[in-house]
Amino acid sequence: MPDPRALLLLPRPLEGFILADQARDLLRAEGVAAADPPRVPYGAIARLPRPLRDRLARGTARRLLRTLEGDLRAVAIFHPVQWPLAQALLAARPQAELWYGRWDRYEVAYDASPRMRKRLAALHEAAAQRSALTFVVSGKLAELEREAGREAQLVGLAADSFPAPDPGAAVIAVSLGHLGWRTDWALLRAVAERMPELVLLLVGAWHEDECKGDADFAWCRAAPNLVWLGRQPDEAAARLILCADVGVLPFRVEPFNDAALPYRILKYARLGRRTISSELAGVHTWDQAVTTVPDAEAFVAALRAQAGARARPDAELRAWALEQTAERVNAPLWERLRALGLA
Repeated sequence: MPDPRALLLLPRPLEGFILADQARDLLRAEGVAAADPPRVPYGAIARLPRPLRDRLARGTARRLLRTLEGDLRAVAIFHPVQWPLAQALLAARPQAELWYGRWDRYEVAYDASPRMRKRLAALHEAAAQRSALTFVVSGKLAELEREAGREAQLVGLAADSFPAPDPGAAVIAVSLGHLGWRTDWALLRAVAERMPELVLLLVGAWHEDECKGDADFAWCRAAPNLVWLGRQPDEAAARLILCADVGVLPFRVEPFNDAALPYRILKYARLGRRTISSELAGVHTWDQAVTTVPDAEAFVAALRAQAGARARPDAELRAWALEQTAERVNAPLWERLRALGLA
């Protein structure tokens, strides 16, 4: 006798399926196979008049069964629109049983018209009645099945493939502003490679044209611990800085940058965050707010020293920064205006 088989009818290709982790787990069994959605989408099939729908489902089932080796024992579906195909498969292989997985109340979906909701409810009822094993992700879905006089197995959800960096070790940094030719992409790459616990929020427009052919820029664009958020309004940018332990100023060490005093230092400081910078002369104007470092190793050490600072912002630094008002920093200009009788 051919080996027994269970067939998972995937409502979407595996990589885009919301229950992909659970499907992958089941596919570890030698007897379990998966079928991608048919050429005609399940939703389109469900919308057809019943005679045409059933004819199309039977043809799809015949083609699918020709590719399946073994004695079919179970067919699993995950959405009521899959019931017509499952029904055709079960008619051709009556020894098989139906498994029906529910992760939502599809029959009351936001994007379904009243007519489609009615059809989905009927398809759900037919699938649930035939199901030998209905498995659901929530207690409420199990309760709804009990109210309908049926039993359902509560299985919950798995997120095995979702990244889970250690939150206790994480260092959150933020870079605010222009992301282009001034940025030392080689430095950022070296820091990110040495520091897997780093999360760097890049808040600002990035300029592909200024970095064309830069392999370090390309690496940074793809690095999972560099989060590219694009240009943000000041109100949103300030909240993003609040999410970080420390601000960074990853400028290239070169004459154009050496004399600069970047605004971002003051903006970080207004929220009680220090700045870590390459060794640039201009930033020493605000020594009380900046830690300068000579290389990537020192940059990593300085970042790690700020771990958790988001929960204990520097109140003295914030007070200093808030004192740097336009009126205060303009004092010499006001003095000259008064001397000229203009104020």
